[in-house]
Amino acid sequence: MDRFHALLIASYGRHYLAQRLVTDSTGHESPQGDLIQVSTPAKQHIGAVGDRMLLEMTSIDQARIIQIEPRENLLYRSDAFKSKLIASNVDQILVVLATQPAFSPDLLGRAVVAAEANQIGLHILLNKCDLKDNLAHARKIIEPYARMGYPVSEVSAKFDRASIDALRPALQGKVSVFVGQSGMGKSSLLNAWVPNAAALTQEYSVRLDTGKHTTTACRYFELPQSWGRNAAGKLGALIDSPGFQEFGLAHMSVSELQHAFREFKDYLGKCRFHNCAHLSEPDCAVREAVDKNEIAPERLALFRQLWSDSKTADTQIQGISQAKERWSALAIKPSKR
Repeated sequence: MDRFHALLIASYGRHYLAQRLVTDSTGHESPQGDLIQVSTPAKQHIGAVGDRMLLEMTSIDQARIIQIEPRENLLYRSDAFKSKLIASNVDQILVVLATQPAFSPDLLGRAVVAAEANQIGLHILLNKCDLKDNLAHARKIIEPYARMGYPVSEVSAKFDRASIDALRPALQGKVSVFVGQSGMGKSSLLNAWVPNAAALTQEYSVRLDTGKHTTTACRYFELPQSWGRNAAGKLGALIDSPGFQEFGLAHMSVSELQHAFREFKDYLGKCRFHNCAHLSEPDCAVREAVDKNEIAPERLALFRQLWSDSKTADTQIQGISQAKERWSALAIKPSKR
């Protein structure tokens, strides 16, 4: 059977679409050709949009996964019981916020932590800046991240085309993934940068059989040829992820969490205790930095919440494992007669 390399360009649950990877005139690979439905072993949810795969055709428009190639990174969210893949092999996260409706500072902070942990770039987009009523409040929430060096752009996808076009250089040649709550204007930004996105979304939805649930699918869109390439000739892309309210990071250890807070790095190793959790331990360098306004108190509060989430998940997983062991022992224990 025909085997070939492909890019996973859309996912909905365990349903995937891919396109063959073809080397273009600049020497870079890009997905081209007909959409191919992809099946997974035992209907497992193992793929993420952005995955490079080795596929084998099983019919005229269907294929099965032979291998997922090693990923440069994998962005996902998790709790103690399940994980949800978002995208792989991405260069930057575009965190989309809006002046209205109000956005979640917690989700913003968690997205920043996920970016740092995966060594992925991050760009904050404050959309709907034509709505001035809550603009000052939104800027105040974002200000600590701008102070730490994360780029922030104020845009209006519907009413200020110049603000959207000004971001083209930040997108050229990069695979960017949208992250944000519903209602922030991700679709408006996508349509502004990829004019045929609506038609492609409809085609993906028909092939994935999502019905009305198009907003729960994740999709890959190449940028226009007219401006989407970087100096090396690589064409950029946007991954449109579903809107979500929570960004669980229960899979991260305490050590991983500490190193994912950019502003903590100068203080790690300077606490009295080497395993300091920056809670109530004496001579904590991180808490002292908060008292000196060198670290925003909201960031320390977020770290403590993530630390608690991680510990809670560990306890829940351990409890589940112990329960399974007890039930297994009961299942094989011979009955007394």
